[in-house]
Amino acid sequence: MKNPEVDFADYEPIADRSQVGVCVSHIQAKTGLAQSTISAYMAVLERAGLVTSTRIGKWTHYRRDESHIEKLVISLGRDL
Repeated sequence: MKNPEVDFADYEPIADRSQVGVCVSHIQAKTGLAQSTISAYMAVLERAGLVTSTRIGKWTHYRRDESHIEKLVISLGRDL
């Protein structure tokens, strides 16, 4: 998800990936996991502040929250 245009190039975007992120169905297809599993994992990441979600119609898109990820990395004492 760090480079959605590259990492998910095989999947036709439903919306602008740079603005709203990657559709959960594309994450599911790429990982081969059940959509319910992906949704549960993404919900955990969202509660942790590492991703944000945007609903477009019946599709949920996830995008990395770079500011929170940067804060986490800094708090861990590591470079990006």
